[in-house]
Amino acid sequence: MLINIRTSEANKPVVQELTRRLNLGAENVVSRIAFSFSLSKNIKLDLEKDLFDSKGKEYKDDILFGKYRDYYIALICQHYALYKTDKDIGKYIKMHIDHGLTIMNKIFEENKNYSGLDFLLEHIETGIEKLEENEVSNEPIIYDEHTRQNRIVNKNYFAESIKLLVGKSFEDEDIYFKLNDTSIHNNAHIAVAGNSGTGKTYFANSILKQVVKESKGQVNFIFLDFKGITEEDEKKNSEFFNATNCELIKAPHKPFPVNPLSFIDNINEKNKIMGINKFVDIITSYSNIGKNQQQTLKDATKDVFADMKGGQYPSFKQIYEKVLDYEGDKASTLREILESLSELDLFETTVDIKNNFLNSNYYLSLSGDLPKNVRFTSVFLIINYIYNTFMNMDNAPIEGDYQGMRYVLLIDEAHTIFKEKKSQDLLEKILREIRSKGVSVILLSQGIEEFNQPSFDFSSMCETAFLFDIKDKTNLKMMQKFMGIGEKEAIRLKTSMEKIQKYQLVSNLKEFKVGELFKA
Repeated sequence: MLINIRTSEANKPVVQELTRRLNLGAENVVSRIAFSFSLSKNIKLDLEKDLFDSKGKEYKDDILFGKYRDYYIALICQHYALYKTDKDIGKYIKMHIDHGLTIMNKIFEENKNYSGLDFLLEHIETGIEKLEENEVSNEPIIYDEHTRQNRIVNKNYFAESIKLLVGKSFEDEDIYFKLNDTSIHNNAHIAVAGNSGTGKTYFANSILKQVVKESKGQVNFIFLDFKGITEEDEKKNSEFFNATNCELIKAPHKPFPVNPLSFIDNINEKNKIMGINKFVDIITSYSNIGKNQQQTLKDATKDVFADMKGGQYPSFKQIYEKVLDYEGDKASTLREILESLSELDLFETTVDIKNNFLNSNYYLSLSGDLPKNVRFTSVFLIINYIYNTFMNMDNAPIEGDYQGMRYVLLIDEAHTIFKEKKSQDLLEKILREIRSKGVSVILLSQGIEEFNQPSFDFSSMCETAFLFDIKDKTNLKMMQKFMGIGEKEAIRLKTSMEKIQKYQLVSNLKEFKVGELFKA
């Protein structure tokens, strides 16, 4: 579709005068600026009332738009909800050029000492501020194709059967869970609930161990232990660590092998702003810093990123030092948390540019001696990093009946981590979206009430649920909801939970009797 535009007769001398006055390039450049300025006012013009004559300056399609033709047309299509072949697109463009020229001319007539550079700086800054004012989204930051090729390597997937032994019936019949069989299961997410000491963690470790073995080591995992592993549990888990070739990282004694700031796109300016905003939001969510400190952190992070050369990424220490430049020696919550994040060396300062850590297995233990806000912040920086990385990968395909699998993200004490509304929103997005990338999320919690939040029922997003002994096992309705079962199976579930012992559980497995008690 060829689009030729003629401004109104009244705007012909305006284009010439603004071109001379602004000194920003040829007349077509001024018309582009006028078009964009008009759209920035967020008003909709009327073809019947606002379409002026066409006796002024003529612009041919390629002269007016240059190499950015598709972008200008997309702006009009978005603004007026039009399809790109709509016959009136040219008229809408003309209206906004005329409108922009008119209001720009008025500004310069009323401000004789106002330069073209003043105009651009003022309104570009206003636009950036509007972007930054928007509520931070839990959407992943999707890189452009060039950045993706340089930053993201598609992790290999395993698309054969992953068949897991999850227990035995009381008649010693083996019970299997076919994790990635799409003819049986819609997703590979798992919810596990049970009191401390019921066998829940042993069960989870068994699942991870079998996933690694069945996938011949191609499916990797991270076990996020929010409460911190004890010396006794470390000894108990030594066989698990050896069998899965899993590296135990006990924070803060050893840094986690990623720089979580590197989820921020340091090439694309818009993505960089979005990434910095998300980073600030994560810090804010778990440290209760005020508006002024949020702005200080945002400004400091921008400054530090601006100082980075050759695609490098800053460390928390550099951001902390920049915050000190802003705040001086006065004590603040922001200073406290950044000091902890930088001094404790919780993360690597170098950047794992190819995300090699996804090809290894990790057990990340966050010591209970760490300040609570530091533990929360660290966990969410890692979760956000993993989420963002996988969402920039190609989908893991389904081959035959089997969903290609890449990774398992296991979160222990999930009820503690996902209490906040923002945290719940992030988890909901992860559960919905990351499964197509071949990632299974396993959530462990001591009770089932934590899964059923007022705003969202997490257990509904985990197709498979395993229930060990819990405190409130008389609440049949809540157990039904957790398991996703109806009245027919509820009687069996009730009977099973009345008899349940340590290392016993029930499930909603389609490969076994729903609600039937069995041995882990």
